[in-house]
Formats: sequence, C-alpha cells, structure tokens
Amino acid sequence: MLSGIRIIEFEGLGPAPFAAMMLAELGADVIVIHRATGPVAPGMPDPSPLDRSKRSIALDLKQADDRATAQALVDGADALIEGFRPGVMERLDLGPDACLARNPALVYGRMTGWGQTGPLAQTAGHDLNYVALSGALWYASPPGQPPQTPPTLLGDIGGGALYLVAGLLAGLLNARATGQGTVVDAAIYDGSAHMMSLLMSLAQSGNLSETRGHSLLDGPHWSRSYACADGGHVTVQCLEPKFYAAFLDRMGLAGDPDFRRQFDRALWPALTDRLARLFARHPRDHWAAHFAGTEACVAPVLSPSEAAAHPMNAARGAWDTTGATPQPRPAPRFSTHRSETGESPARDQHGSEIRAELRSSQPS
Repeated sequence: MLSGIRIIEFEGLGPAPFAAMMLAELGADVIVIHRATGPVAPGMPDPSPLDRSKRSIALDLKQADDRATAQALVDGADALIEGFRPGVMERLDLGPDACLARNPALVYGRMTGWGQTGPLAQTAGHDLNYVALSGALWYASPPGQPPQTPPTLLGDIGGGALYLVAGLLAGLLNARATGQGTVVDAAIYDGSAHMMSLLMSLAQSGNLSETRGHSLLDGPHWSRSYACADGGHVTVQCLEPKFYAAFLDRMGLAGDPDFRRQFDRALWPALTDRLARLFARHPRDHWAAHFAGTEACVAPVLSPSEAAAHPMNAARGAWDTTGATPQPRPAPRFSTHRSETGESPARDQHGSEIRAELRSSQPS
C-alpha cells in the first residue's frame, strides 16, 4: 500500500520503532539508522522484533561523516521518525528546521511522551506516567484496586505509535497534494487523552461518573473479568439487553428478579459478588465451552501462546507461530494488497547497500 514511500527512522525505544514497523509492513521502505555501539537500552533484543521489514544502517551521529550520511538519507526521504527528547535532533543539526530547509516536502514525525512543548517536555517518563496524567488510566481497574493497564498497549502503542502513524499518513497525503512538508508532534499524553473521546461521550447521557465503579462500563456485573476455579479468568461484557438476556439464560438466571434489573446501579455490587461465586465453581475452559457459539459476549482470558493456538487464530492468522515465541502478524488487512512480515535486520546489515544507493543518486 505504501510502495514508493521512503521513511528514515532514528533508532529509539517503544512507540517510534513500532510506528516505523507498521509503516514498513504496509510497504514503505523504512531505513532505520541504528547506533553503531549497540541497542538504545541494556537488555533490549538485538536485532529487535520491532525492526522487522526494515533495512539497517549503523551510524555514529556525533561523527561529522556519519551525520552527513544521515542528512543525505533525510534529503531523499518522504518522512522521518525520531523519538528523542525535545532538542536532541536540533543539537545534531537534524532538527525540523534544518531538514525541511533541505527537503521542503518532508513529513517530520516526532514521538515523545509529553510533547515538544509544555512544563514536562524535558522530563523523563514512561507509559503509565503519561496515561496517568492524561486521565486515560482512571477507569483501568475495579474500584479499590490500583489502576493498571496491560503494559505498553494504552500509552506507548495506542496513544503514541498509532497516533504517529495517523499523523505521518495525513502529512504524506498533504505533501503529495501541496509539496509542503510538516512536523508531526505525536505525544502519548495527547493521544491517550484523545482516546478517551468515546468513553467521555457517556457523560452526556449521565452514564459516566468520576467515582470509579459507578459508570456504565466500569461498574456493572456484566462488564468485568471473573476468576475461575483453576485461577484462570473469563470476561463478560454484555451491554445490549438482548446479549444480557442470552448471558442470563446460559447462567440459569433468566428468571431472577434482581438480575433482570440490568441497569440498577444499586444492585451492581451484590450481583457482581453472586456472579463471582458462580464463576469460581468451574475452571476457565469449562466456561469457555459453556458459552461457545452463544451471543452472551463471554470470552476467556488467554495468554499470547494460548491465543496463538486457539481456533480463531487458525482462521485469522493473527499470530505467527513459526518462531520460538508467537509474534503478531501485520494489521489491518486489505482486499487488494497483502502485508508481509520481513525479517529483522542485523545492525548495519544494509549499510553498504544503502551507501551505494546514496552514491548512485548523487549528481555526477
């Protein structure tokens, strides 16, 4: 889908390489400028799974010759991705002003936690910190428990990488139409706040409370996870009355007068306790089989390896199981193109090839 688009990525952590990986899997030629001395942080895999489908060149950006090579790559690129703190790229003479002066149609993607401006712009942080301050963490766990999200999903990927991808694609479309590039300021703080839009819309109908456990989706007995006899868990989220009725029927509760009052907030805690006791009677897989093929909106909580072995994956192929550990395959899908997953390159694997391309593109 993105054939003919070249993107230069400066090696970083988390959301920036994820965004670049996604664009590479959509067909863009992504060249990642790796550090010459090894991974960005200790303990990171090398090569990184997030570098799949990319090409690699290793450069020391503190050296004038290597910095000139990076500038030459940017000069011939459609877009750039960097995930450093504000000011780092400017000190390397690779900031937006310098790059857009040389390549006016460039779409310059900046991935940070707090954004390029504001009182926290230079402050360290991670996924949980950004979504905590943006408000996105508030409804993450049942009342009485510390809010916690699955690591990286809400902030780094949802509020960060995917917003960077959207911004870059919008910038590329505009550059194609106008010849004018732009700077994309993608901040996890901003993106995770924006992701609250659907949930915040419930406030207009009185179905969102800032008291945890009292809103339409974070308080009811029919919208939560339950522990099973074997320590596994199942999820229940049957919002619409017809699905709730199917759930009650399968649980043998269709005639219970309290359970029939689905939206009575005063009953939610007691009904949650009753369901908790019922689900605790049998193991997770019993409940998965019990609800299979129904419209009760119940699903077991699976580990990644269990998800990869599930019949759903056999049908959809969302997980690649050919390696030592399951790896997600590209998404979304297209009717006209197939997104392929390439290997992750070794550091500087394509260095000679990329330098040769630069030499051949220079005027004789």
